[in-house]
Amino acid sequence: MAVQSSLPPDLFDQTTIISLLSTLAIVLVAYSVSRIALPRASTTATVRFLFIWHLADALCHFILEGSFLYHCFFSYIPASEVGDRLADLVPTPYNFLGYENGRVYGPQSGGDNPFAQLWMVYARADKRWAGADLGVISLELLTVFFDGPLAVYICYLLAKKNPMANIWMIVLATCELYGGFMTFCPEWLTGNINLDGSNFMYMWVYLVFFNMLWVFIPLFAVVYSIRDISNAFAVRQAATQTRKKL
Repeated sequence: MAVQSSLPPDLFDQTTIISLLSTLAIVLVAYSVSRIALPRASTTATVRFLFIWHLADALCHFILEGSFLYHCFFSYIPASEVGDRLADLVPTPYNFLGYENGRVYGPQSGGDNPFAQLWMVYARADKRWAGADLGVISLELLTVFFDGPLAVYICYLLAKKNPMANIWMIVLATCELYGGFMTFCPEWLTGNINLDGSNFMYMWVYLVFFNMLWVFIPLFAVVYSIRDISNAFAVRQAATQTRKKL
């Protein structure tokens, strides 16, 4: 990871603060919906937490990561207009979307668009999110179009007290854990050349905190679901033994 002796001047600029507040807003929306969708008296704190997590997860996938995909596919600058800035931009892969050369894609080409600026803030810690990284795009396509809808479906099942929510929470958690591993394993194998952990914000907030949420909470969902499924099997086994005795 890159190391620098002084903090960057834009560490707490307006764009950064708005970007961080946007994630808080997503959590608040998910909490507000949980108060409407889940009955207060009969909903445990754990179920409410899982509902809030999965709805916030879906909103992050749809809004934030969906905006990343949009800029990867639709925001570009002709290379001829970049000039001397070309060396400072994340290069676009050869033949991306059928264009052999001449275009620079990604949030870095999104100009003043708020979501492009949001991703450029995160790209200070992981520059792959500034451009059109093929590995990241491939994972985000699955995240937005599979994980997002599945998270919404899980919220529906939790609201309906449908035990099938346990099965789908395990499926989604497995996807999230695999996606996280495939996001960072290429960096680990190449010495973290795209990562910048030179200050507290980049290292512990952007890279560690925001990414480890999608490790520990999915693991918690897996443990909860396995226990609930195991309890159901135990009840069925006890009922079977009771019938045999009769």
